[in-house]
Amino acid sequence: MARILIVDDERAIRSTLKEILEYENHVVEEACDGAEGWEKIQKGNFDIILSDIKMPKIDGTELLEKVLQLGLDCQMVMISGHGTIETAVDCIRKGAYDFIAKPLDLNRLMITMRNALDKSTLINETKTLRKKVVKSLDMVGDSLAMRKVKDMIERVAPTDARVLIMGPNGTGKELVARWIHAKSNRNEAPLIEVNCAAIPSELIESELFGHEKGAFTSAIKQRKGQFELAHGGTLFLDEIGDMSLSAQAKVLRALQENKITRVGGEKEINVDVRIIAATNKNLQTEIEKGNFREDLYHRLSVILIHVPSLNERSDDIPALAKHFLELICNDYGITLKEISEEALNLLQTMNWSGNIREFRNVVERLIILSDKEISKKDVEVYALPNKNIT
Repeated sequence: MARILIVDDERAIRSTLKEILEYENHVVEEACDGAEGWEKIQKGNFDIILSDIKMPKIDGTELLEKVLQLGLDCQMVMISGHGTIETAVDCIRKGAYDFIAKPLDLNRLMITMRNALDKSTLINETKTLRKKVVKSLDMVGDSLAMRKVKDMIERVAPTDARVLIMGPNGTGKELVARWIHAKSNRNEAPLIEVNCAAIPSELIESELFGHEKGAFTSAIKQRKGQFELAHGGTLFLDEIGDMSLSAQAKVLRALQENKITRVGGEKEINVDVRIIAATNKNLQTEIEKGNFREDLYHRLSVILIHVPSLNERSDDIPALAKHFLELICNDYGITLKEISEEALNLLQTMNWSGNIREFRNVVERLIILSDKEISKKDVEVYALPNKNIT
């Protein structure tokens, strides 16, 4: 069901359209000219506006411009008995969803209305999802350790310097990489993420550099690699400590020359990519073991960022708890739950070996199993089993 406004100076057309659209269970309002239509648009919240072009006081084209200037999400469908291809093109170029000539083809009209409503729904869903994504990417915490990380991001992001992010699993290394990209001059270009630990060693080179058709048995067509896809943007190499030595050699060459060659190919391809890498391993130790190239380490580690474990930033636990409470309750569509000071104090004394990832899971468990307020008792019952107090 949609809220629809019909703006037309012909009563018969308004009445006919209203009858048809109400039969389809839509809520319909009418306006006899552009001025009345504009007044209702400012007061109402319409999903679709059907507007004639030639009307007294304010014509349809002017009304369209006013709606666009107001930044409304509704879709405007223009109708006219004096339409030409030029008129239709002009309306759509200005921002109308569609143009339908009179006499109206009702089948065409209903299809257009359905498609316009689908577009409005997608726009609203996209806005909701973006808000959720932005909220989920918040860097929560004001401890000294986190202030150092945030300060480093602010300093490094505007440059093209390569960054190596280190820290235990679950601390939010990927989040740091996303913030560096978001605050960089490359933020309009893509951030491409590659989990080096999740890709078999025999496929990592094809994943990074692409391959030509016939390069190996399953290479049935040419494929671009992540270096090419990230051109102009940022390539985030997560868990780079798990990358094979042969792939490390190719990555080193790409960093030195800003060129890659697809697997099975001979042509050199220029790439403009900023590299951010992350690892939970001690790369100095891996170098000594012969598992990681020292020259690649020095190429990657222009800037080193250490992401602290949750145990190193326990002062942030109250803020993190409230952040996850809001985020998870909103995802579940339930009333926001409170958490007592005693419960927060107990959470701060616990040993979080799984870091932020584990902490979020515990908060979610507490939300599901607790009443309106999460108490110290709830933490003892649902979060403390198998946990150690520090």
